[in-house]
Amino acid sequence: MRPRKSRGQNFLIQPAVADQIVAAAELRPNDEVVEIGPGLGILSDRIARAGVRRLWLVELDAGLARRLESAFAGHPAVRVVCRDFLDVDLAALAERPPVKVIGNLPFSAAAAILRRLDAAHALIGRMVLMFQREVAERIRARPGERTWSALSAFTALYWETALHFRVAAGNFRPKPKVDAEVIVFSPSSRMPFAPEHERAVLSTIRAAFSAPRKTLRNALATLRAPQATVAAALAEAGIDPSARPATLGVTDFVRLARELAARGALPSAGTPNEPAFRSVEGPHDA
Repeated sequence: MRPRKSRGQNFLIQPAVADQIVAAAELRPNDEVVEIGPGLGILSDRIARAGVRRLWLVELDAGLARRLESAFAGHPAVRVVCRDFLDVDLAALAERPPVKVIGNLPFSAAAAILRRLDAAHALIGRMVLMFQREVAERIRARPGERTWSALSAFTALYWETALHFRVAAGNFRPKPKVDAEVIVFSPSSRMPFAPEHERAVLSTIRAAFSAPRKTLRNALATLRAPQATVAAALAEAGIDPSARPATLGVTDFVRLARELAARGALPSAGTPNEPAFRSVEGPHDA
């Protein structure tokens, strides 16, 4: 199989790295696993040999999907799904959640896939995902750091990301121009907002980071609410209007969202988990 540049395919070829990724998933015999972008199956083979109850291989490339079906023909646990993961309903796919998710995510859709997984967080027990290193640094950033962004804040709402390790570009063929990074995601021990407030929190973060170099007062103008309304919400939430979005933590955004929603300053249309980063680069198909 020749890698397809149009799909950002760089195949992982280093067995030791594959072993490390699968070990990080802490697989158990009764686990149900979803692998995103299995490619040539270097991770799939190790997951299947771990003896999991069910392994879903979600592969967009039809040629690779056929190759996987041939490789795992007759394996009782493995099912190949030839679809774009962004079009997969995880709730319909999973037999007995929570599931574990493993994946070496494609360049063009990595952040959008992560947002999709955020939306399905209640169905997931653990994730081990590989990204382009630059994107990974934004995902696991903390408030006040240079790389703290909307992607960081969205991630922090749902996941803890204490574990991560670098994967050098030389572990892939063809060799990409950048290194990758694997991040282990565990569900947050305590959600920072009530379910009914999720839409408001996501809308607030999205609006604040629409102009990350501007002050909050100016960035929140994208909400098209009266300036006096936004100013009152900021004041009641105890947030300086001249602060930059990157200085706010998750609890600040939750508090601000509550005040903006109470004043009718947030849009009511749309879905609470719409992907906001489909064009952001991620890494490679395994």
